[in-house]
Amino acid sequence: MDRAVRFHAPGIRNHISKRNPIRSGNVKDMRCFIAEVIGTFFLCFAGISAILCNAPGMDSGAGLLGIALAHGLAISVAINCFGGVSGAHFNPAVTIGFFVTKRISLPQAGGYIVSQLIGGTIAAAACNFIFPEVIVDAARLGIPLPGPEWVTTETIVIVEFILTFLLMTAIFGTAVDERGKGVKIGAFGIGLTVIVDILAGGPITGASMNPARSFGPALVHGHFDLHWLYWVAPIAGACAAALLYHHVILGNDEE
Repeated sequence: MDRAVRFHAPGIRNHISKRNPIRSGNVKDMRCFIAEVIGTFFLCFAGISAILCNAPGMDSGAGLLGIALAHGLAISVAINCFGGVSGAHFNPAVTIGFFVTKRISLPQAGGYIVSQLIGGTIAAAACNFIFPEVIVDAARLGIPLPGPEWVTTETIVIVEFILTFLLMTAIFGTAVDERGKGVKIGAFGIGLTVIVDILAGGPITGASMNPARSFGPALVHGHFDLHWLYWVAPIAGACAAALLYHHVILGNDEE
């Protein structure tokens, strides 16, 4: 299993391999994939619902702060639930960041990404079913999209790159780096970063930071305008942060 998962759950790997060394890998991978589906659902359902509840006609009054808290608290709880199972990626950009630093194999990364897209799509479909059509249309099913007219393609790339770079740095610093894990705020620190990122970038780009968060509602609502930007920029930001942390900040400390 990849290093990111081993950091969270070294005992699980040993327990499964002792029972059946031939089937243990497949069994554990399936458990990881299921955890990634549920964890991504957790994040996306909370986030999309918060946005729809804030739309005209619902007017929950939560505002940007409430939307940020919904995303941040949901990811914190999901990480606490599934960090010991799958490493709690819940984000294709994060998975690819772990892949480029050799913390997860290519087949596992593929399985994680498919699982995350499934989780995000199920969450979007659930919200689409629960909320009235007029609310869904008003909020475009919570798809992260640029806000003001002055936001250009370049702006989206830069903002999403920065937001995801900060998120991936927080993940490495609190959940991967043994020195950071000593502070013992891993999931909460990551959730706080999501909150800060949404407060800083939500009104500009929608603050996706997560291709699965963008893909689910885009697929269900059938709206793929500028969608490719919400893959390219987060993946680039996550990979840049992962490579920088791995090679510069961690250096040889992992060895």
